[in-house]
Amino acid sequence: MHPAQTALILVGYQNDYFGETGLLHQVVEESSKVNNVIANTISLLTHLPSSLLIISTPINFTPNYEELVNPVGILKTIKEVGALQANTYGSEMIKPLVPFRERIIDVHGKRGFNAFAHTNLDHLLKQKGVEHVVIAGTITSICIDSTGRCAHELGYQVSILSDCTASRTIFEQEFYCQHIFPAYADVLTHQEFLGCFAVAA
Repeated sequence: MHPAQTALILVGYQNDYFGETGLLHQVVEESSKVNNVIANTISLLTHLPSSLLIISTPINFTPNYEELVNPVGILKTIKEVGALQANTYGSEMIKPLVPFRERIIDVHGKRGFNAFAHTNLDHLLKQKGVEHVVIAGTITSICIDSTGRCAHELGYQVSILSDCTASRTIFEQEFYCQHIFPAYADVLTHQEFLGCFAVAA
């Protein structure tokens, strides 16, 4: 794995998911705490090679959620509770990631599960010569899985960080990491990923 051909994709590191007062915090709170997701992500960002691309793919909606037509599941919940509205506290990047802001490129346009849909993510990765995408964030069984599958189908080598992802339950997190992701991706801890560059966290 060469750092100049690798990109870290950060999915959902926003206050409504990971902030203590976030409107969706309870959805991922248990899994996030058990996995030490935020601490592990900060450790990861601290030790990444400087040539490795870091991309954030926040999800943001207009105040009336006009992007969502007959939403179901988590998208219906997002609309009902008024979460992840653009230009609000809930949609902002979580505070622990702010010190790394200058290194992170925002790719906007995400309105659903897949970070490649309706965004220029694929174009940016190809422009930068990226061959390997590494995914971290939330929700494991939804946005992480959708983004990982799409990356695989687009021809990228995919890795998913088991200790930098959070799901709705601990069981769901373990099930996806053990049985779903290995069908199309390598599942690594953040330390194993850093070890690919001879870097220790």
